Amino acid sequence: MTAAILLATSVACTTGVVGGATLTPVTLAPVILSPVILAPATELAGPKSPLKVRVQRAATEAAVGGKGGDGRCTLVLLDANAKELARVELAAEALAIGGGGGEVDLAPMFPELQGATRAMRVQALVDGQPSGAPVVVIPLKNRETIRTTTDLRPDGKTAYTRVIGWGDQLLDQSNEAHQKLRAAWPKADPQPLSGFRLMADEDVVFETTAGRMRFALRHDEAPNTARNFAELARMGFYDGTIVHRIVPADRNGKPFVIQGGDPTGTGDGGPGYDLPLEDSRVAHDFGVLSMARNDWPDSAGSQWFICLSREATARLDGQYCAFGHAVEGADAILRIAGGEVADAATGRPKSPETVTRAYTVPAPAWTPGKGRPDARVERPAATPAPIGSDR
Repeated sequence: MTAAILLATSVACTTGVVGGATLTPVTLAPVILSPVILAPATELAGPKSPLKVRVQRAATEAAVGGKGGDGRCTLVLLDANAKELARVELAAEALAIGGGGGEVDLAPMFPELQGATRAMRVQALVDGQPSGAPVVVIPLKNRETIRTTTDLRPDGKTAYTRVIGWGDQLLDQSNEAHQKLRAAWPKADPQPLSGFRLMADEDVVFETTAGRMRFALRHDEAPNTARNFAELARMGFYDGTIVHRIVPADRNGKPFVIQGGDPTGTGDGGPGYDLPLEDSRVAHDFGVLSMARNDWPDSAGSQWFICLSREATARLDGQYCAFGHAVEGADAILRIAGGEVADAATGRPKSPETVTRAYTVPAPAWTPGKGRPDARVERPAATPAPIGSDR
């Protein structure tokens, strides 16, 4: 039996005599295989290039009497809704134990990837159970042509740039004025499949002075924005930044947003580059993570905001790029939102809360047909007490 197909077993040695020495019975501990870990070996690839993924798991000794399955590993291709598109059982030799692991090529395994328009996930199953974080496979395509016009804000005086469509499609098909503008649109840019990006699926964690928050990222809706946010967190860019803006309510009294991510703390800073707006269909709602920007749609960088209600932020759909949602930290969000505002015009808090540390962690495994084991946080019925108020 080779290491690649080692199963959980126990072996009993019988009593005997070897070279005059008496052997006592010994039962060896069963070997239980730890969860399979998938990691991209290929990060960027052309449309017909190999898409290599490392498949690794380490053997550990378990107590005598432990139980294990037969160790079969299956890779499952899932869409953004966790719908299973295909599955392939791995050969034993692909499952190296310890060391660098084995490698498999996803391209011939999952020809469905050639037709992908949005990110998909490849999840490992061991004996039918999800194991480890999935790998995200992102098709590389040009952005749809963005369509904009100049409109007026609700005050009837302030002009702003409004996104009204992508490619050949209007966001609001019933808007007659936009229909007339559409008739004059130039031809949309082509969108060939230029290749793939492979990434480990990760969450971003914010440890703040108001509590901990954890965010799931929507690579299927805004892959470049999600990757940018995770990279900034991983590199320590957000460490020590403050939540510089609190808008506890909009003009109609509905909870609006909290905003941070500016290393200068002024609301004018950023990472030194701009992000193109992505055509995210994620609806703004409580706990949803989105990118702040100036008037021009492609001016986001590092500043993020978290929504406080659907009622106040629904109007941001299609105009701002929502790219994730909180799966932990509803209380922390409300603690920040409940802070005293020193300047109502800018939303500047009197005593800003701080992101003391931001980092990435592996996302949880996805179950086919169900997805992640957690969900977007719900707004608590009552405002939580401040940190340390019980001391």
